[in-house]
Amino acid sequence: MSGVLFCLSDLQGRRSPLLVVEFPELVKMDQSMVHLWVKTEPFIVGALQIPPPSKFSMHYLRKMSTYVRTRASEGCYPRLFWPMWRHIACGKLQLAKDLAWLYFEIFDSLVERTPEERLEWAEVVSSCTSEEELEKQRNKLSVDTLQFLLFLYIQQLNKISLRTSLIGEEWPSPRDKSQSDNLTGKSTCQNKNWNDYTHQAFVQNHLLDLLELLLDPDQLTASSHSTHGSLVSPEAVRALSFLIEGTVNKTRTVHPLHELALWQPLHVKNGYSKITKAFSFPKLEVWLRACLTGSPFGTSACLKSGKKLAWAQQVEGTTKRAKIACNAHMVPEVHRMVVMSQVYKQTLAKSSDTLVGAHVKIHRCNESFIYLLSPLRSVTIEKCRNSTFVLGPVQTAIHLHSCDNVKVIGICHRLSISSTTGCTFNILTPTHPLILLDGRRHDRNTWGAATCIPEGTESTRAEDTGLAKNCEGGRTNQGSEEAVPGAGGEQIL
Repeated sequence: MSGVLFCLSDLQGRRSPLLVVEFPELVKMDQSMVHLWVKTEPFIVGALQIPPPSKFSMHYLRKMSTYVRTRASEGCYPRLFWPMWRHIACGKLQLAKDLAWLYFEIFDSLVERTPEERLEWAEVVSSCTSEEELEKQRNKLSVDTLQFLLFLYIQQLNKISLRTSLIGEEWPSPRDKSQSDNLTGKSTCQNKNWNDYTHQAFVQNHLLDLLELLLDPDQLTASSHSTHGSLVSPEAVRALSFLIEGTVNKTRTVHPLHELALWQPLHVKNGYSKITKAFSFPKLEVWLRACLTGSPFGTSACLKSGKKLAWAQQVEGTTKRAKIACNAHMVPEVHRMVVMSQVYKQTLAKSSDTLVGAHVKIHRCNESFIYLLSPLRSVTIEKCRNSTFVLGPVQTAIHLHSCDNVKVIGICHRLSISSTTGCTFNILTPTHPLILLDGRRHDRNTWGAATCIPEGTESTRAEDTGLAKNCEGGRTNQGSEEAVPGAGGEQIL
């Protein structure tokens, strides 16, 4: 029987006794091969589709990594409480308070919790009658410090590259053009949040930074870099499980990175020592690079190997065929994904297990009525025109990009839009809608957003926080307003 001893921490950061994790499928190491891949959800849901604040650079995040460790007793490490993150974000990184809360809350939405726990928190927030009372409840929240550092780092996914802006796609290309990310086999989608090849390339290109960000300060040089003798703690590898998971021999059992890394037969390859109870930095980096491969649960795998759904019919006189694919039949429930493209002049209504808990992407649909009534994890609507979307409850976010004259009706935790015009939103959400400006204006959008804002809470000022304004209830027609620079120079209204 094969197993591994490792230490777990609960939500309060307390260490539990050493546990034995069994791997019944890992009996013969000589015949086993570890496959690791980058998780999709942190990028789909966690990475805001705007350039990050300038102080989310590696230089400042290294300083933050050292700072939180030196103030562990004040609520910074291993759990980072909201008051301390507010202090760091507002005092050190020069972020507005609401923008600091936005990142904190988005990361918290990625943490696995039961529906009962989330409902309890929602009821507590809704019962607050003042800003002071709401802040008092927020002060009780905490997140895993090391994972939160990684979350802040991956916001650079949408960082603007001057090289790319000037000459187009970088050369040499970071990935082979044959690796398609849509249903037509052509690489036309520029949405990095849904492109798993981009996720893999991002982690591979920045793996050194990611590992150095997790190192204890005494393992770094005076210039904050690793050395050949640097050691990576098991807690740091456990934090990296936020981004990486894997399996052995391509079995269906998926394990977090730290469970695989702490499995004894792999210690020689990844440099784990029972004496130091830590990993050799160079060996761990080499092992991770050697094992990283494409995600079997990403968008490209869904389109290549997923099940094609005959939910839409071909319309006479059209050359484009509607394409809908899902991976529900071949992936664990938490990795479900549905991609819809080129639905034209259709009325499509579905409520099925295929959709429950799935990340849904709707792409280039035109003159259609689409009803997806099952509970969903997230929804992205991109480059759609003259259509209506009625959605079941969305656990995390609804995001619209480059849409024209569409109507969206639904319930979600957060609504964000970019480059959309003439759209109507009838949304129930407990948070401020986000209007992410990317150089284009958002004209003629009509809001019917009802947000659960406590009575007595002051309206958010866009020029101070970078969040949407005047969306707390009722109907608001948004005209052609000038973009207001947010934190770090990104334009958020």
